[in-house]
Amino acid sequence: MATETNAATADTRGDRTALTGKVTSAKMEKTIVVEIIRLVKHPKYRRVVRIAKKFYAHDEKRQAKPGDTVRIVASRPISRLKRWRLKEVLASSASAK
Repeated sequence: MATETNAATADTRGDRTALTGKVTSAKMEKTIVVEIIRLVKHPKYRRVVRIAKKFYAHDEKRQAKPGDTVRIVASRPISRLKRWRLKEVLASSASAK
């Protein structure tokens, strides 16, 4: 019966927030900086504006390089700034090869 509860918990934990963006920095130990660009309509001028935000993500295997397109998922707080984990590298940059 305990295994059923753990399996149900694991299924619901799979629905975490995921974002896709570009790695801007990978100079820290097991940490990458990912820039996410969103398109938002300006409330007054009604024009579409690009909003860029940086997220610090944990990269355990240090597999992401600057310029790579990656997917990050929300996690528990790992440090003061890190609240995301690297899930996968979607595309490698040409300069990293």
